[in-house]
Amino acid sequence: MVNSQLGGGVASPPRSCAGCGGKIADRFLLFSMERYWHTRCLKCSCCHAQLGDIGNTCYSKGGMILCRSDYIRLFGHSGACSTCGQSIPANEMVMRAQGNVYHLKCFTCATCRNRLVPGDRFHYVNGTIFCEHDRPEAALLSSHLPPLQSNPVLPDQKVREGPGP
Repeated sequence: MVNSQLGGGVASPPRSCAGCGGKIADRFLLFSMERYWHTRCLKCSCCHAQLGDIGNTCYSKGGMILCRSDYIRLFGHSGACSTCGQSIPANEMVMRAQGNVYHLKCFTCATCRNRLVPGDRFHYVNGTIFCEHDRPEAALLSSHLPPLQSNPVLPDQKVREGPGP
């Protein structure tokens, strides 16, 4: 969400508000979700707070426009950590690997237990994470894997950090 001031001496085309449909002639306007809004029209669908007054972010999900508090209240637990199994709040940063989601503290090497951070190289073997130095030897693993294993030893990957699930 961006709070903008209409240009001082520069004529700009009149904009229509996505909320009320009226012309925006106010000194300030908001730009959110690729549309322009009067500051009074961009409101949380749940608590009806004017979003420009309570922060610089808003969330959109299920056709609703939400403040941070209502987004977390409605969609707060949207996944479970693949290591510890506990829920991950929607506003928490996470690590992702092969479609799985992890708490930052849980994204560790299975051998040395060192935490992996964005940019670290790692190996993902049969659902287990190994740092670059503790990669299991493929020869040792091959004797324990069935011939048509659906989750083979994957090549080196880089850690990427992102928002919650």
